[in-house]
Amino acid sequence: MEVRLAAICAAVACACMVAEGAVTIDFAAEQGAVKQLHGVNNAPVRVDGKRGQDEFKAAGIPFVRTHDTAYAYGGTHYVDIPNIFPDFAADENDPDSYDFAFTDAYLKPIVAAGCKVFYRLGVTIENNWRIKAYNIHPPKDFAKWARICEHVVRHYNEGWAKGFRWGIEYWEIWNEPENPPMWQGTKEQFFELYRVTANHLKRTFPSIKVGGYASCGFYVVDDAQKREASEFYRSFVTWFEDFCRYVQSPETKAPLDFFSWHLYVSPRWPLDRIATHAAYVRKTLDAAGLTATESIFNEWNVFRGSDEDCWDIVKSHVGAANIAASFCLMQGTSIDKAMYYDACPTRRYCGLFYFPSQRTTPCYEAFRAWNELAKLGTSVPVSVSDKCLYAAAAKAGEKFAFLIANVGTAPATIPVSAGQRTFAIYRIDSAHAKLTKDGVWRGEPLTIPASGVVLALSGTILADDSEASCAQGPVNGLQR
Repeated sequence: MEVRLAAICAAVACACMVAEGAVTIDFAAEQGAVKQLHGVNNAPVRVDGKRGQDEFKAAGIPFVRTHDTAYAYGGTHYVDIPNIFPDFAADENDPDSYDFAFTDAYLKPIVAAGCKVFYRLGVTIENNWRIKAYNIHPPKDFAKWARICEHVVRHYNEGWAKGFRWGIEYWEIWNEPENPPMWQGTKEQFFELYRVTANHLKRTFPSIKVGGYASCGFYVVDDAQKREASEFYRSFVTWFEDFCRYVQSPETKAPLDFFSWHLYVSPRWPLDRIATHAAYVRKTLDAAGLTATESIFNEWNVFRGSDEDCWDIVKSHVGAANIAASFCLMQGTSIDKAMYYDACPTRRYCGLFYFPSQRTTPCYEAFRAWNELAKLGTSVPVSVSDKCLYAAAAKAGEKFAFLIANVGTAPATIPVSAGQRTFAIYRIDSAHAKLTKDGVWRGEPLTIPASGVVLALSGTILADDSEASCAQGPVNGLQR
């Protein structure tokens, strides 16, 4: 297992040898807020009330998006509109028409952990839709569907039907409607569903944020092969650009407080692809006059389903380095918020938990590391002179922190300029599965191993979450 893992790691890591780079941090300057980039999709399903989401609290997870919730792919009782409102012919004003039981139980420990819910209104993916599609057809009555969504909001924000007053702010309409396993209607039908629902929800609840539509992504923007060969991938761009015109047209105008989109970065592509796609999204929104619309990157991973060899390392220190690097990269883009896919332990995309033990992984530690910057709150300028190194830094009063990730195939020993300060050094790498204190740094050249992460803290101490994150399992084997 260890030999195979080493071989895969070498293939997945950034295909470059780290040169003599340098990192320069200007703690005297400020560069806006540290962004809430360490959100996730989903959480371990713990509905018996005996355990909350302690790991999320320890890592300061800001948002949990509810899409493809529970196992397998949404079960039959969680989150989705057809699960909560199973009989579309029923009276949408009658609390007895709704079944909130399992969704309530699922969300309670998430909210108790201090996370905000990012609620996807719609349905879960149906990967075997060619056999039979169940819930991915357009609703029979768009206005009624909007009123059903209204009552879901009322349940969680206004206490309706023995509900809660959680103040959930973000309500997302559907997910990936360009994709047949998610939507069996036309583009025009989805646009109309969005218009009817978004307008109804904003009229009824002016303080919430309504958006969508969780686009599949824009792979043709920088992939000429897909652009030339695949009408399916080209259609993602057409949908987005047409949608922007649609919601801005006087005849079909609809609120779009945020636009959500996805990207899975294959190891065959550099992480910088995230920045390219973020720039495209922001430019397209702005060109349509949607300058106030947030850009929310709410499905992402550094591995894709077609990269079969990668699943052995999604949970490894290699995955952790790529996640930490992605956070650093996103901080400098126009992305407003991000949510990693996925934190449900039963899903192979999940990098945060082993299964079945639900113990946390090195990738989880990358989320803890970013949270240390997020807690400080103020981002400061950072320059990096090597393409395999990614860095970010933050401060609050006399507390300072910086994070450096090396996604290269060789270790980097680099000069780091961070002022005359002493920092405690914490590491994630092949020798450190958890963020582990590894000495004090006083300005000498700093070594970051291949596929390694360094978190440096000055004036603060990393909290011990050993109870929440659990001890690591044995070295060999992934099901720990």
